[in-house]
Amino acid sequence: MHADPAISAAILGAFQTQVKWCEHLEAPFTAALLRAAAREFQSGGKLAEIIGGWPGDPKADLLPLRINGALNALVLTGTAPELASVYPPHARPDEASLQTILASVLRQHGDFIRRFIVSPPQTNEVGRSAALLGGFLEIAAATKLPLRLLEIGASAGLNLLWDRFFYRLGDASWGDPAAPVQLAPAWQGSLPPLTAPVRVAERTGCDLFPIDIADPDQRLRLRAYMWVDHTERMKRLDGAIALARREGVTVERSNATAFVQRQLATPRQGTATVLYHSIMWNYVSDEDKAAVTNLVRDAAGRATPEAPLAWLRFELEEAGTNPVVNLTLWPGGLDRRLAVASPHGATIEWVG
Repeated sequence: MHADPAISAAILGAFQTQVKWCEHLEAPFTAALLRAAAREFQSGGKLAEIIGGWPGDPKADLLPLRINGALNALVLTGTAPELASVYPPHARPDEASLQTILASVLRQHGDFIRRFIVSPPQTNEVGRSAALLGGFLEIAAATKLPLRLLEIGASAGLNLLWDRFFYRLGDASWGDPAAPVQLAPAWQGSLPPLTAPVRVAERTGCDLFPIDIADPDQRLRLRAYMWVDHTERMKRLDGAIALARREGVTVERSNATAFVQRQLATPRQGTATVLYHSIMWNYVSDEDKAAVTNLVRDAAGRATPEAPLAWLRFELEEAGTNPVVNLTLWPGGLDRRLAVASPHGATIEWVG
């Protein structure tokens, strides 16, 4: 089926935007696959039947990434060998061949795709910890206290374990060289305080749709949302999943407002409370953004040198530009712009 013209235009616009991001972030196969999917939708093929009546905002709902994740899941489970035969590391076929293969897969597996795309994407990109690391080090250096970590939009909780990863930042490094997650972003600028004593007293997070990594089906979803062009990211993800399973990390099901209200209700003496998030703020409703901001301001008024509060965020500030790492620390309310980084943390310019 075809949607009405306005919905069709919105769906095609969402695909075009995502293709540009894939090209910008060096994911040529994923970009080609989504271009083929857009053509399949526009031509009135099976994909038009599957998503033509999409009830929400296809861009805000990340509809193209939902479709890409469903296709990746079919490949990861060995369910669509025809599609797997043209996935990396195999040579990419020409546009016409890819279009034919995609159309066949959509016809054969439409029911699976419908079920898969009901839930929003969950990427839990551990590369973003490289962008956040400098903020945590700045907090540790300034407060000299153990850190109480509170992550909103935590997905599977992988970035709650940022202190267990190894980082190579240009000629410098931080962390355990034997860690199962190795991050080596292209680093520009000076360095954060790498010698700051880091101790984590507590770590917890929330998500509207948390991923239970003890469940193989949910681990599959997490892996399916990884772009297949980025094999190193997949290795890091698998390492982080293994680490999180070993450490028993869990994420509670909650919206950000309720979580923040509960966690910041009373100052925690002897620890630096760090509320943080990465590439999730744009998906929070305006109402919840305002509520969380007000709750943080209220808690900031109760912060003391013995119970400081930090708000660390790695988020998009303008459409089409790289996200920014910002840190606000109370008491005092010093607000600092620390870094500009690519969305997956592959390149980081430290400006703090």
